[in-house]
Amino acid sequence: MADKDLAGRKAIVTGSATGLGRSIALRLAERGADVIINCTRSIADGEATVAACNEVGAQAQLVAADVSTDEGARKLADAASAWGRLDILVNNAGITRHARDHSDLDALSREDFLDTYAVNVAGPFLVMQACKPLMVKAFEQTGRASTVLNISSIAGVTGIGSSVAYAATKGALNTMTLSLARALAPAIRVNAVCPGFIGTRWFKDEMGAEQYERLEASVARSTPLNAASGPDDIADSAVFFLTDASRHVTGETLLVDAGTHLGYAPLAAR
Repeated sequence: MADKDLAGRKAIVTGSATGLGRSIALRLAERGADVIINCTRSIADGEATVAACNEVGAQAQLVAADVSTDEGARKLADAASAWGRLDILVNNAGITRHARDHSDLDALSREDFLDTYAVNVAGPFLVMQACKPLMVKAFEQTGRASTVLNISSIAGVTGIGSSVAYAATKGALNTMTLSLARALAPAIRVNAVCPGFIGTRWFKDEMGAEQYERLEASVARSTPLNAASGPDDIADSAVFFLTDASRHVTGETLLVDAGTHLGYAPLAAR
């Protein structure tokens, strides 16, 4: 049984119907936190995640909201206001536009950039803006800094990734993490994790099992740790920033990529 070190704490995880967001929400629920699950369209998946959180004893609810809009951000904050405070915010919702040949500048349009920035950069800002009063209240009530975790990407550090637009948004999110960690202290801590490859069901659904297995094996061979990460692997690292174990940590960006950023794999792993 998980340690209930987050008992009584209140959390929002955006983009949490599936994938990494779902894994983080479940980690929080297992450790005693009550959680707001968020999605825009995957309602059935969101309800399943709520049920999974409830099964481990958490109070969970689903809020369908688009984080890239003022209305959506406010809807999330309004749901949390029933608690009177908010201890944890995980900005996980994100999108991309696939254009892996970064030299093909015609592969992306102005709208591609604006749409990606709206969700990946403006979205986290708008949700933090809407939730800041509740997070400050949590600090005032408990004397413990509330915590924001931004889910970024190795793309924001190395410039690699599904598209130039995606990499640019994650670089901007990393910079915003630094800016707000400084500006919102001591009431709110702000950190980020930068995953590399994450094997999710969407890869499997798109490729089929056999092609996905080849991709996963190829990714593993290219990393120093000889590993292809799944959502649970990233969630285990992410939860550190959401507990008191990181109470003196703010403004940090942690790469969780099995060593991909190092640029080579040891011979023994190839």
